[in-house]
Amino acid sequence: MASTSPVLIRECPGCHAPLWPGALVCEGCHALVHAARLEQLVAAAQLHEQSGDIFKASEALSSALPLLPEDSKQAEWVRDNLKRLAALGTASGKHTAAPAWVSRLGPLAPIAIVLLKGKGLLALFNLKFLLTLGAFVGFYWAAYGPMFGVGFAALILVHEMGHFIDIRRRGLPAEMPVFLPGLGAYVRWKALGVTPHTRALVSLAGPLAGCLGAAVCALLWAHTGSAIWIGLASISALLNLLNLIPVWVLDGGQAVAPLNKTERIVMACAALLLAGIFGQPVLLLVAAGATYRAFGKDVPAVPDRAVLAYYVVLLAALAFLLKLAPPQPFPTGIS
Repeated sequence: MASTSPVLIRECPGCHAPLWPGALVCEGCHALVHAARLEQLVAAAQLHEQSGDIFKASEALSSALPLLPEDSKQAEWVRDNLKRLAALGTASGKHTAAPAWVSRLGPLAPIAIVLLKGKGLLALFNLKFLLTLGAFVGFYWAAYGPMFGVGFAALILVHEMGHFIDIRRRGLPAEMPVFLPGLGAYVRWKALGVTPHTRALVSLAGPLAGCLGAAVCALLWAHTGSAIWIGLASISALLNLLNLIPVWVLDGGQAVAPLNKTERIVMACAALLLAGIFGQPVLLLVAAGATYRAFGKDVPAVPDRAVLAYYVVLLAALAFLLKLAPPQPFPTGIS
């Protein structure tokens, strides 16, 4: 199998710190030096595996190993998947090439290959996803009626699909959302060598999708005057805003990671200002979390203004929607 020798990179792509020749990890920001190439190789391996070409999938993953520290979790993940692919290759006895006509479909070829193998719908709507989503809908249906149960589950799904789509478009492996009735939902994914900047963007993609979902509900309320729409807009905006509190278990915990000390203090001040403008006390929790994280041990030296701007704009948009649609009680049996 072919292997890829690490290309000489003289400075970290993330923080631009100088690197020792052959370095695989930046000593400054601790990011993998070849993160972009690793994402490409993982995406290629997934595509080859979906098409049934186990040999090329193994070849792509093997090329990732020289770009990773031998004792890293990412390297362990690659080795585990190489063993899995080897077992698949042994079981099948040969790799199966895609039909010749598929190559003529250009960018649609991967979709055609997956559908040909009858795995398209199964990959999208796996059993765990369907069962947990059904339980989630049933839980809120029983408590608040069908309209709220289905609408609330749809908004949570929109939030989680924001994460899922952002992960998959980067060529990284991710599973469909799993729902936990009464608690929320999550997307399991493998962050193979991604930088704190990429992790932040993936984390913010969920609240962004949730914000758009809340905005749609607010527009439907303005058009119909139905209380159910303003209620859904309100609860969605509130939950997504709470999710941006920068503590580790929430999306905000990952989103704040690439911000340096000054940027975290700026974000705390911005949250305080927005709390005053929109009258939303929940933003005080965001400010408190950002202040606490400003004095933590994980503060990078290099700023990330793009993530800071993204974060603050998202806070402002959700606070505006929450001001427009203050939380309302939902009596049982709403329809």
